[in-house]
Amino acid sequence: MFRWKATAATFAIAALALTGCAGGGDAGDGGDGSGGTLTLGAIIEPLTLDPAGSEWGNRSPYYQAMYDTLLLATPEGTIEPWLATAWEYNDDNTVLTLTLRDDVTFSDGTSLTADVVVENLQRFKDGTSPDASYFALVETFEAVDDSTVAITLSEPNPALLNYLTRDAGLIASSEAIAAGDLATNPVGSGPYIYDASTSVPGTSYRYTANPDYWNPDVQHYDSLVINVLSDATAALNAIKAGEANAVKLLTSNDLAEVEAAGWTINANELDFAGLLLLDRDGVQAEALKDVRVRQALNHAFDREGLLAAMEDGNGTVTGQVFPESSPAYDPALDDYYGYDPEKARELLAEAGYADGFTLSMPSSAFFGSTLYTLIDQQLADIGVTTEYTDPGSNFIADLLAPKFPASYMTLEQNPDWQLIQFMVAPEAIFNPFRTESDELNALIEEFQFGDEATQDAAAQEINTYLVENAWFSPWYRVQGNVPSDANTVVEMLPTNTYPAIYDIYPAN
Repeated sequence: MFRWKATAATFAIAALALTGCAGGGDAGDGGDGSGGTLTLGAIIEPLTLDPAGSEWGNRSPYYQAMYDTLLLATPEGTIEPWLATAWEYNDDNTVLTLTLRDDVTFSDGTSLTADVVVENLQRFKDGTSPDASYFALVETFEAVDDSTVAITLSEPNPALLNYLTRDAGLIASSEAIAAGDLATNPVGSGPYIYDASTSVPGTSYRYTANPDYWNPDVQHYDSLVINVLSDATAALNAIKAGEANAVKLLTSNDLAEVEAAGWTINANELDFAGLLLLDRDGVQAEALKDVRVRQALNHAFDREGLLAAMEDGNGTVTGQVFPESSPAYDPALDDYYGYDPEKARELLAEAGYADGFTLSMPSSAFFGSTLYTLIDQQLADIGVTTEYTDPGSNFIADLLAPKFPASYMTLEQNPDWQLIQFMVAPEAIFNPFRTESDELNALIEEFQFGDEATQDAAAQEINTYLVENAWFSPWYRVQGNVPSDANTVVEMLPTNTYPAIYDIYPAN
């Protein structure tokens, strides 16, 4: 796990150029080695092409093609220089100083400067991205000189460097920002240039190689196509017909057919799947205020059976939201709640719900009907009745409003501080009811201000607290799959569901 307190030395340019490009070389149309087109399949389209409203996760390839980030996340789990060649924190970790490259131009011919970076960072903080809170602790962004940026924090943010490898670190042309049409006419310094004339928003996004890209060694193709394949059948058909080189799959259920087509399964386990028991103070669902009820819900689910039914067994059963790569991870916590409907009914009776209760949750066609049938069956077995509302495209917005006390969801198992800020801290995005306790707040503070050993110990205690107090009901870590054809190599990231554009390259 990358340690936020570390200071990065300036990397040699030669080493930087080789980052994520072990394969090298050109690829042809369909990856045949003639220097042609890379065609990717994604499960969701971007809502805007403006970095100030961007998201990462499954939407990352659209942005990474056009824009560079300040720092780079690698398949090895490290953070390395990109637009910023070096970085350093002050003694109390409240000022991060970035040194920028001096050879970067945007596709409109303008140059990368500290002023441009500051403008982009401020736009992201003030923008419409659901991740704008990444900069919640930032007081100022300052251009110290033409190639130096200082980010001043009100208090330490151990995840800040990681955020700069994601949407928060995307940098657009200042002139394009002034033009006001980045949402449809993006201008960045990335390896590819968006071709609006041949793209069909919502369906297919096309890019051509940037002829002036500063790091051509990671620019593996002459052109790039990202097709939206939000239906599992459409994705499988594209694979069988050879209409793509790499495709993100919705589930693991079709892996045998994918391998039979001669494709390689590239996988990671980034997300956990299960129930988010959000209303822990009983604001909307009084029953959830009692920890015994939340514990009962954990005992209600046959995790092995759910993994087999939903993912064909591809993934790993878990009972905790921290990943195996974290010092917080404790194998014993995976078995803290065994599948035990009788124990669940006993806990409900102790809490005063011997006759059960009704739990309201959102549903989405995106997850399929089988999932909700299984949830219904297993909760009904302990006397809990489910009541669903389909918010349509407002699923996430309504969940975070918050309009529901609980929900099925898959969420990233991020590096420790990012995970804490994402789903645990009082202000976390996925803590919409702002649940907190003195004990948990003290542990969070220990992590934020502590040295490495203190952080590890605090993370372990936070993880134990979350499991024992049943903040969530994790079932399994989802195997994320981006299979590739015989001519294409894909290196998966441990910190994002979609691989980096630079880490997809010709097999030759």
